[in-house]
Amino acid sequence: MTTHEVPKALMADGFRVRREFGFAGLNKTATMVAACVLVADGLIATQAPITLLVTLPVTLGIFALAAARRHGMSALSYYWARLSWRRAARAEATSYRRILLPHPYGLDLPGVGASSTLIKAYDPTTGKDVGVVHDRVSGRMTVTTLLAPGGTLMAPTGTVQSNLRTWSAVLDAMSTDEQIKGASVTIQITPGAGEALADDVRARRDPGAPALARRIVDELVRTTPHATASVAPWMSVVVDPTASANPPQELSEQVAETLRVVDSLDLSGTGADILRRATDVDLRRIVRSAYDPSVFNARDADFAELSWAECGPQAADDAWTEYAHDGGVSTSWVLREMPRRPISYSVLLPLLAPGRFQRRITLAYRVLDPHEGEAVLEREISHAYQRAQATAEVKGRAKWSQKADAQRAEQAAAQVAGGSQVVDWTLMVTVTARSTDELPAARQELERAVKATRGIRMRPAYGAQAAVFAAQLPIGYNPLVQD
Repeated sequence: MTTHEVPKALMADGFRVRREFGFAGLNKTATMVAACVLVADGLIATQAPITLLVTLPVTLGIFALAAARRHGMSALSYYWARLSWRRAARAEATSYRRILLPHPYGLDLPGVGASSTLIKAYDPTTGKDVGVVHDRVSGRMTVTTLLAPGGTLMAPTGTVQSNLRTWSAVLDAMSTDEQIKGASVTIQITPGAGEALADDVRARRDPGAPALARRIVDELVRTTPHATASVAPWMSVVVDPTASANPPQELSEQVAETLRVVDSLDLSGTGADILRRATDVDLRRIVRSAYDPSVFNARDADFAELSWAECGPQAADDAWTEYAHDGGVSTSWVLREMPRRPISYSVLLPLLAPGRFQRRITLAYRVLDPHEGEAVLEREISHAYQRAQATAEVKGRAKWSQKADAQRAEQAAAQVAGGSQVVDWTLMVTVTARSTDELPAARQELERAVKATRGIRMRPAYGAQAAVFAAQLPIGYNPLVQD
């Protein structure tokens, strides 16, 4: 085995996008709507045949857009989203300016974080304070665990296999706990975090050292701020404390129930070293430094007195492919498609490599319970065979891609029958530049990192930049968690 080969046991596969069965590339709902509209056109034409000259081309044009694909989505959905965003922009709904009372929601976070509030709780298990984010609309609560940066690239194959099995057990525990609604793992990489190290080296330098040693130290002090990066990983778990046989009524009881549920998830053995539960100060630092990267290395005292709303931006503008906020301009990308071949467990390494700009990489999860997962796979198998059969009836044989898709669906069902879990998940990446002038370079750096993964396809989060930006922060929003 060469140094670039990965053992088969460390390869991952089974990624598949849900696909409904429909006519001419449409999904089931669009096919039914198309049939109803065509019937309506026919009924109208029985009274006024001349209307077919207008209704039929318009109907066919709309459903041609629905069948066409653009950026991995329906062209009709893409253009409808673009139109909706333009209407929102004309109404200035895409701009945010923090204001003071008497506006009732003037002190909330913007967008999807507006219903969240931060609670400082005491954890009797550890004897320390914990920050809990409460969604006042849904009642769900989010607890964040700070992790230690590390990796398994130098670890033996057996250790990596053991870590993957343990992580699988964690997902299995999520699937059988009705109170756990979703989770996300985020790694934030902030470049230029070597200022503190440079100051320490400069202060400890011996003036009587040889000239060569002083020159080397001076060069180290000069280059370190540009050659180092701070890595901050964390895991956020979304819990519904009321989804139990005896739901707690008081807020304090709900917080206690949330901490109990999160404590039941054992991350030891997954390859991640747990630092501690994030405190309210930690959450303020993470959220505030995302909107203003310049305060990332500030002291804890600078965040202790901030209100939850002050952790958000003073002003923000949500554009079609970028998000301008305090101290920077960000662009967020989302997963479009995973490779259809087995991939290495280290496939995300290019995205995790430090660059010139701050970057956040988030894996969001929603583990389906065993019954729901089995039902989903059965539907997927039926849809795959129906698509292949429909193509065979029209063209004489099914496409090889359709046959392969049906085989992947059957393979997934076999894995679930063997104890695996069905997981809805997505990948989100955000890169932040300090100014608009640096944004093209930041976007190019992100594009190169995505291409270096050799197979993962991503696209900008069109019209949803602010929402994807917020989904990567521990503010209680997970796009996969359904109400």
